[in-house]
Amino acid sequence: MRIFTAALATETNTFSPIAIDKRAFEASLHAKPGQHPATPTLCTAPITIGRDVCAAEGWTLIEGTASWADPAGIVARATYEELRDEIIGQLHAAMPVDGVVLGLHGAMVAQGYDDPEGDLLSRIRAIVGPDILVCAELDPHSHLTEQRAAAADFFVYFKEFPHTDFVDRARDLWALAGRRLKGEIKPVMSIFDCRMIDVFPTSKQPMRGFVDRMMALEKSEPGLLSLSVVHGFMAGDVPEMGTKVVAVTDDQPELGAELAERLGRELFAMRGTFMVSQVDEAVAVEAAMAAPRGPVVIADVWDNPGGGTAGDATIILAEMIARGVTHAAVGTIWDPIAVQICFAAGEGAEIPLRFGAKSAPHTGEPIDRRVRVVALKRNAEMKFGDSLAPFGDAAWITFDGIDVILNSTRAQGFDPSLFSTMGIDPRDRKVLLIKSTNHFYDSFSRIASEIVYCSAGKPYPNRPAETDYRKARRTIWPMVEDPWG
Repeated sequence: MRIFTAALATETNTFSPIAIDKRAFEASLHAKPGQHPATPTLCTAPITIGRDVCAAEGWTLIEGTASWADPAGIVARATYEELRDEIIGQLHAAMPVDGVVLGLHGAMVAQGYDDPEGDLLSRIRAIVGPDILVCAELDPHSHLTEQRAAAADFFVYFKEFPHTDFVDRARDLWALAGRRLKGEIKPVMSIFDCRMIDVFPTSKQPMRGFVDRMMALEKSEPGLLSLSVVHGFMAGDVPEMGTKVVAVTDDQPELGAELAERLGRELFAMRGTFMVSQVDEAVAVEAAMAAPRGPVVIADVWDNPGGGTAGDATIILAEMIARGVTHAAVGTIWDPIAVQICFAAGEGAEIPLRFGAKSAPHTGEPIDRRVRVVALKRNAEMKFGDSLAPFGDAAWITFDGIDVILNSTRAQGFDPSLFSTMGIDPRDRKVLLIKSTNHFYDSFSRIASEIVYCSAGKPYPNRPAETDYRKARRTIWPMVEDPWG
């Protein structure tokens, strides 16, 4: 067997002012064939798992390029076309192949392309023909379009949010691919449109129980191979934005359709109950100050670089300063210019510094303080499950009892190692302010005395009924109360 694998992934917040070109991919991951590290990133696990599977089976794995950019705004047309054509050229050179196994995200948008993944998959299908296996692992915060569904045999999506299972789902993808290549199964996809858009953290009910039931069904239902919920991505203004359920069966499309609709209607019945409650910055800081012990984690849920925002909002930090909060650490404020100034000044320097709130309206005002530069680190990384997430050149500054990490590569706060890699002991702080919607939960919940979810400002379009969409459907909930009427 000869199997081609590659990855092309980013999550596009079409409302984000942070435009993406090739430099953004190179800053996060751009690995030429055979150069992908042993540790996977979020959307490249099919490559690293594929190495193990093909070695065990005695199959030939032909690696193409793997490119990943941290979530941001729309990708430049020339950048997408260059990266796409690089993979397409590699596939042409690899032909003939018995299968194509890809790592994608599913929420990329490029200038001139509402559905880059559908475009890529369609081109791949045209090259390999109708009978060759084409499959992919994707992030559930994505758009499942008719074009990409028509071009692929099947998709497997992460089930967990936080996405702690991207390696496990890559193993599932390869298990199905292997059985398909051996002629043991004939996977077919059935898709149900839930006619809604919502946020589905699996760290709490009701989504925790829903995912557990999906996994139980995969083990108990004869003929069922895989179940996935495509959460959708509300910050992606594209025509087919929304939540969907995918059932993959062994050539039993009627069973798949029945299961997908049943589960999809259950999700719709629970709409609006999945996301944790959020408070404003005043209530969040008051709660942290009143807590008997720390660390109290304040999650700035909508200034989340993992959702494509800049990660430089200062609204909560300004409230902390105004209230005299001390013994606190902030990770992170994205400000490459401030980082450069700190590196020029050097460790131990005391300097006047303006930082933060440069990217967009509704993110607060820049902070002006005299700070001490405590530590500097080139190419800093934090843990994220089985992977490492870069946050670039970083500076630890301190003032008025507050420590702040300034970073040059946008990244949400995945793990307490964000602080410890800079020399800050996160367990020794009363308050930890991080920027993340829910990916932080798995790791930070292990050290937090309390977690406060804060909605501050409007860096992210988190109210779909009020969002000024130009392309997305207006016929789904919550844009309309009853999309089935």
